[in-house]
Amino acid sequence: MKIPGELRIMLPDRNNSLIQWSRHIFLAIGILILSYVGFVLLEAHLFQAAQSRQFQEKLNGLNPSVGGDARLHPLSLPPDAAGADGLGADSLATSDLGKSPLGRIEISAIGLAAMIQEGTDARTLQHGLGHIPGTPLPGQQGNVAITGHRDTFFRPLRNIRKDDEITLITLNGSYRYRVDLTQVVEPEDIEVLADSDDAVLTLVTCYPFYFVGPAPKRFIVRAHMVPE
Repeated sequence: MKIPGELRIMLPDRNNSLIQWSRHIFLAIGILILSYVGFVLLEAHLFQAAQSRQFQEKLNGLNPSVGGDARLHPLSLPPDAAGADGLGADSLATSDLGKSPLGRIEISAIGLAAMIQEGTDARTLQHGLGHIPGTPLPGQQGNVAITGHRDTFFRPLRNIRKDDEITLITLNGSYRYRVDLTQVVEPEDIEVLADSDDAVLTLVTCYPFYFVGPAPKRFIVRAHMVPE
C-alpha cells in the first residue's frame, strides 16, 4: 500500500513534535529532582549551622560533668535509608535527646565536621549524624557507635586511613580517638556494635559509597580512645 505524499510529509512532523515534548518532560523532571536535592542539602546545611550555634552556646555556659549511662535500646546496624544512615551529659534530660545537639565530630585529615543527635531515624540522619541507641556515650567505657549517610555527612569516610585522629566534642569535654582499622560487613553483622572493655569508637555508614540505590553492605571505622 502506498502512503499518500501529503501524509508522508506530515508523519515526520508528528514524530518531531513527540520527541520535543518528551525532551521538555524529561527536562522538567530533571529540574524537579535537582531542585529537591538542592533543597534537602540546603535544609541540612542550615540545620547543622543552627545546631552548631546552639551547641556552642551550651558549651560556653556549661561546666563539664561526668555523664551517666544512656544505654536505652537494642542494638542494630542502621538501614540504608532511601539510598542515601554528645553527646549527652546528665544535664541533658532524656526528653531532650533528639532535640538538642549532642556533640560534634571532627576528623581534620579528611575534612569532616558534623553535629550529632541521638537516634538513627530517617529525619535525624537527613540533618546530620546519629548516635546509635544502646551504645555508650563518649567518655564512658565501652563501644560508642555513630552512624551517618554515605552520600552526605559520612561521604569523606571513604578517604579515612589508619592512625587518623577523630575528635568528639561533647558537653562533658573533648575525647580523642585514633583509627585502628576499617572494614566492610553485612548489614546483619551487629558484632561491630558489641560492647567492649576498652573505650572505643565505631563509625557506621553504607557501602559502596557510590552505589546507586540502597547500598548492600556497611562500612565500619573502628578507633580507640587516646589517653590525655
